[in-house]
Amino acid sequence: MKPCVLLIEDDRDMRDLVSGHLEHSGFDVQRADDGIKGQALALQYTPDLILLDLMLPKVDGLTLCQRLRRDERTASIPILMLTALGGTKDKVSGFNSGADDYLTKPFDLEELQARVKALLRRSDRAPVGTGNHHEILSYGPLTLVPERFEAIWFDGPVRLTHLEFELLHCLLQRHGQTVAPSLILKEVWGYEPDDDIETIRVHVRHLRTKLEPDPRKPRFIKTVYGAGYCLELPTGGQLEGLHDVVAMARSERKKQGDRASA
Repeated sequence: MKPCVLLIEDDRDMRDLVSGHLEHSGFDVQRADDGIKGQALALQYTPDLILLDLMLPKVDGLTLCQRLRRDERTASIPILMLTALGGTKDKVSGFNSGADDYLTKPFDLEELQARVKALLRRSDRAPVGTGNHHEILSYGPLTLVPERFEAIWFDGPVRLTHLEFELLHCLLQRHGQTVAPSLILKEVWGYEPDDDIETIRVHVRHLRTKLEPDPRKPRFIKTVYGAGYCLELPTGGQLEGLHDVVAMARSERKKQGDRASA
């Protein structure tokens, strides 16, 4: 069966160019020219991947991305944003709204295809450790559950996006070591964008928000300035008292989430 891609793009020429290239490459492409139609098609087809323009009529791309992430039926679908807005703040806004990747117009169609394939590989729900008995999935208070893209953190489940899971998995394989951004980009994103360190920073911040008692003062996911990131996991006597600290932070985050959705 062909992978299904939903393209939400209001520019007809761009829509025809991208969809024609992907169809020629073996993808089934559904098309929408505004945010409302795009959301409806996402719910109707539950595509394998969504290509989402930012500047859309009726509902803009950032708002639509947030809606898709809040809906359980579409929350796990990889989203690649396509936009003419290429500034750092624009990328951060896109990632914060729930995008998995970001491609600035004009772009090369071969690069688009490479990113689409990389996202589809990452979203494959085959267990991470299949065929590799040396991969680490548990250490100290952290256990990764690849079947659900979930982490068990201090005995509590933490829901992760595909990218957050892959990033945490990458760091867990080398816990206690500093992991260079170039290695993270290659292993997690599946390609080598040029010094796109902001992409990593945004997703590290998201992980800290979910795992750290105080994301502003990280204890576990540390930045090694000029070198990369290091996952430091406590064991043995180091765990004393941390269960209560993490549990209290988790409870406070839940209260904040309840107040925000009220």
